[in-house]
Amino acid sequence: MSPNDLRAEAPLDPSRQRRKGKAEPARPAPAAEDGLPPDRPRREAPERKKRRRRGFGLFKLAFIVLLAGGLVAAVAGYGLYRQVAEDLPDYRWLADYEPPQMSRIYAADSRLTAELATERRVFVPIEAIPQRVQQAFVSAEDQRFWDHAGVDPLGIGRSVLTAIENYGSGRRMGGASTITQQVAKNMLVGNERSMMRKVREAILAVRIEQALSKDRILELYLNEIFLGQSAYGVAAAAQAYFNKGLDELTTAEAAFLAALPKAPNNYNPVRFPEAARARRDWVLDRMAEDGYITREEARYAKAEPIVPRPSRRPDIIAVGQHFTEEVRRELVQRYGAEQTTMGGLVVRTSLDPALQAATERALRDGLVSYDRRRGGWRGAFGQIAAGPTEWMPALEAYQRPPGGLPEWRLAVVLEVRNTEARLGWIERGEARGAPQPRTGLMYLQDLAWARTARDGRIVGGQPSRMNQVVNVGDVVFVEPMPTQLAAQNRPARPERLELRQMPQAEGAVVALDPQTGRVMAMAGGWSFERSWFNRATQAMRQPGSSFKPFVYITALEQGMPPNTELLDEPIEVMSGGRLWRPQNYTAGRSYGWVTMRQAMERSLNLVTVRLAQQVGMDAVADSAARFGVIPNMPRYLAMSLGAGETTVMRMAAGYAAFVNGGVEVTPTLIDSVQDRRGRVVWRADRRTCAGCSGGPDGQPPELVDPQRRQVTDPIAAYQMVSLLQGVVARGTGQPAIGDRLGRPVAGKTGTTDDYKDNWFVGFTPDIVVAVWIGFDEPRSLGNGETGGGNAAPIFREVVAAALRDSPPVPFRAPPGVALVRLNVGNGSILEAFRPGTENSARRMRDGEEGGGASATGLDSNLGGLY
Repeated sequence: MSPNDLRAEAPLDPSRQRRKGKAEPARPAPAAEDGLPPDRPRREAPERKKRRRRGFGLFKLAFIVLLAGGLVAAVAGYGLYRQVAEDLPDYRWLADYEPPQMSRIYAADSRLTAELATERRVFVPIEAIPQRVQQAFVSAEDQRFWDHAGVDPLGIGRSVLTAIENYGSGRRMGGASTITQQVAKNMLVGNERSMMRKVREAILAVRIEQALSKDRILELYLNEIFLGQSAYGVAAAAQAYFNKGLDELTTAEAAFLAALPKAPNNYNPVRFPEAARARRDWVLDRMAEDGYITREEARYAKAEPIVPRPSRRPDIIAVGQHFTEEVRRELVQRYGAEQTTMGGLVVRTSLDPALQAATERALRDGLVSYDRRRGGWRGAFGQIAAGPTEWMPALEAYQRPPGGLPEWRLAVVLEVRNTEARLGWIERGEARGAPQPRTGLMYLQDLAWARTARDGRIVGGQPSRMNQVVNVGDVVFVEPMPTQLAAQNRPARPERLELRQMPQAEGAVVALDPQTGRVMAMAGGWSFERSWFNRATQAMRQPGSSFKPFVYITALEQGMPPNTELLDEPIEVMSGGRLWRPQNYTAGRSYGWVTMRQAMERSLNLVTVRLAQQVGMDAVADSAARFGVIPNMPRYLAMSLGAGETTVMRMAAGYAAFVNGGVEVTPTLIDSVQDRRGRVVWRADRRTCAGCSGGPDGQPPELVDPQRRQVTDPIAAYQMVSLLQGVVARGTGQPAIGDRLGRPVAGKTGTTDDYKDNWFVGFTPDIVVAVWIGFDEPRSLGNGETGGGNAAPIFREVVAAALRDSPPVPFRAPPGVALVRLNVGNGSILEAFRPGTENSARRMRDGEEGGGASATGLDSNLGGLY
């Protein structure tokens, strides 16, 4: 019987028959263990089918939810990206970014004279950073730097795996920032610890990679990264840790620097040597892994100890502050204040430190000599308590007056006797120990110069008792002097002190090379500390008789020979209804007919005025302008005696044209200027090679500056040199100079009306030196105080220091000049003539040709000048 037959014969369920009038099927027979009768085919239970459909529905729902969530997340992420991107800082300026960098000024011998900075930072272009240093940082910070596009997914993955491995260990999660991201963090977004900052950093990193080259990104990173010890950038760090330049670093030292960005303070080699060494060795392993060094090189580098050699600030020479300040002003004028102090300029100057020191010493000695002769003793600075326990703290609290020389000590008078005084001062050595009190004796026999002075005049005689000079409690400057050593079994004598005083008179000196115009030394006053005012370049003073050569050169240019005779007799000039009667320095004395040479050597005013009348003040003013001494000089006859105003620098340059063959000389303090990348942006030397095949007899080729004018012809210039040699050999400069320098010297003294200004301007074939002495507020230096007595000795000392190791060199005569031997006084000289004028000398009388007296105006405020 079939299963169907059995199902047909089964009785109907009465309850099913009662529902809707239909019969219910019979209940199935008991199933087997698997849920089906043994003789019936297996079929899936409805409940399982329902569960499967329900599971599929849940999966489908989850998929839809995930898909919807992903879309929502994508939209939200894009919205967040747009919001973050719109608020990102501008990164494009990084392409042209140049960080603030100090400018440095160097002397001619490459010693540092000044640092100009608002931030102390060193920037090194990428091409100047050694490859080994670059490789060390790439290996340590971002191995895939050259391959990724700003963000490194592999690095992020490694960082996540490392975090999982270190979970629960307490270790900090390693960063996955690329070098580009660090540039964005350091220079754009800051280092706030938040997820939003990381997002901003990543977006900027991608954009930076699109805008800048890899080299530029690495350059910014290596110059901006903080590496401890107040060092920003690899160049500053190399100096801070090892006192080396980048090109001097070993592989081990470069690896150590590359180990620092993670935590500079934790790897300080002085405080944590083991941690520093371990981190460095890790960097070396990374470098070997990346193929930048071999395993053998890494092994040798690991064996090298870390020996820090902290650098100190470079020594700055202690002289030339007025010179350096003049250079700074020129840089500001040329490049602006911001570029000067933050542009990283490297400025090479013409300053000769040894000559500068000698120049400042000569000027100070000259001023002190004058002050002791004319200034007297003007008294102590003030009074303080001088008790045994009181004087030291009182003196320590006393403010040191500006301008005292470094070797001077601020001291207080502790005890006064008839012929000596005991003083105390505080000695501050180089060590950081406590200040030490010192005492010494000052003796009356050393104070003959200390006569009482009031209102600039000496009112007392030589002191006879010590209390006429100082009293107990007086604060003064003293200088310890060498004392005799202690003899056997005898104590050493107390330290000997000499009283010191800053002079009231001021001065200025300029020393320059007549061939190039390079200023080798310049002193602008007694002390830069006392006054920044540079009297060599900023003070306008009357040159007096030192201007006379520019009158005489005008006559020489017009063909007058040096032996032309001129009349030295009183002269009267009418101007504006007033009568001017100039006088010679030796008032009331005249010499009659004298040659041009004799008039120059004796500095005769009357002859100079007559000569200026004859050549014309228009021509004299033109000469003053051509030589750069007084531009736009008024056409008054008194100007021929130096009544105009000029500077020490202009006078030096004007005289330099005489020895330079009549070629204009432009003074320069700066030789060259380089920008932060080492490119020369300005150079003073504009000379070009004329005939580079070489000079005659194998001499070097001549260098010519096409922009330098010929301000006078070479023969007239040489004639003036010869005349000025006579001033030193036989004239007003002889007492101070004469033949003491043992070489050819030429120059001219200058003393203005009422002795207000003293000058000496002179030269050798190698150097020109101009000296001025006077008061800032013009007043008389004293009767008989002349340029020959005050300024010429300073000139002598400066030239002696400049040419101490140089052999004597004669002045070079130009081609075509006629040298004729003439008798002069008790000897003879070779006089220089323009060809054809050797026998044309005659007496030049008033009113003869040569320009006439067309410009004889007189400034009514000017008297005679000498």
